[in-house]
Amino acid sequence: MSYKAHLKKDPKLSSILDEDTHIIKRRKNTPIRLMASIISQQLSTKVAKIIFERFLALYQKKEPTCQQVIDTPDETLRAIGLSYSKIGYVKNVAQFFIEHHLTDKQLYQMLPEEVIDLLVQIKGVGKWTVEMLLMFSLGHENVFAVDDLGIQQAMIKLYRFKYTTKKELQTKMLAKAKSWEPYKTYACLHLWKWKDGGAV
Repeated sequence: MSYKAHLKKDPKLSSILDEDTHIIKRRKNTPIRLMASIISQQLSTKVAKIIFERFLALYQKKEPTCQQVIDTPDETLRAIGLSYSKIGYVKNVAQFFIEHHLTDKQLYQMLPEEVIDLLVQIKGVGKWTVEMLLMFSLGHENVFAVDDLGIQQAMIKLYRFKYTTKKELQTKMLAKAKSWEPYKTYACLHLWKWKDGGAV
């Protein structure tokens, strides 16, 4: 069964499943993907892209090794637009991957919950950041980002959720998402796209 056939069992969600079929792929160099996510935090997509391109330019436009990132002076990273806190977080990621001898292959083989528990130990890396990594780099099809503002806004609009607290909203979201298993990631991708430009 294709993911769309399964998700169409939810009438509301079915109404926003456009012609596009999303494909989830694994990407290499997980620590750099995590660093890119940290760099992009609280920035527009356009600005984040520019700063990440500047970051790569420091290494002849190639993705650096963790050791190269650690060896880069803080002032050099500050000059491309990173705050000192983000510089610390990016280097924390590099140090963590070196100390734990982590590889892409190891992370691919772990359950999502295990990846989250492992990587949130890094200062500057939260659950949401790891969930984005699971979706967009590690290729997991069944991740639901309940804390994501875009997903929250899309689901409030689509399902007309009524709630008085954030916890109540998230409880309703999680209950609804249960029926999307094992394709929660795809549902999130369609919700994001619909929120950014679609309409029922």
